[in-house]
Amino acid sequence: MLYVQQSLAPDEELVHIGQFHWMYTVGAFFSIIWSLFFGIAIIIIAIKGYTFWGVQEMKNATVLESIQILHPGIKLLAFFVFIFGLLKFAHMMVVKATTEIAITNNRLIFKRGLVARQVGEINIDRIEGVNVLQTIMGRIFNYGRIMVRGMGV
Repeated sequence: MLYVQQSLAPDEELVHIGQFHWMYTVGAFFSIIWSLFFGIAIIIIAIKGYTFWGVQEMKNATVLESIQILHPGIKLLAFFVFIFGLLKFAHMMVVKATTEIAITNNRLIFKRGLVARQVGEINIDRIEGVNVLQTIMGRIFNYGRIMVRGMGV
């Protein structure tokens, strides 16, 4: 909340500080879990395919020996699937760490970004409407997205 505290006017006080729901972090961790699952599935399917098509070296090989016999392209594909999940996790955590949302008695403040900063501010009296978007999981776990519409452009 460093940006929000620095941008407060002398007569302004914080009313509410917005934060990400814990399900956002769970979703980030699931991106790692799913990518690991799909990477391992690629390896297993390739080993089963090699065995099915009669590659003799695979018949009596251990799991590690089977992985070593696999084509390097298959191993790279599985590796990149896992790396994609790690990058997705890192991106989600950076977004969470660098986003500040606050409501003061005068305005709503939204700041996002680590190096390139994106800031949105709107006066409370200029807010025209608010929409709450919730999925079924959002209704169950009490989270959602808030869309604020302001007057003018």
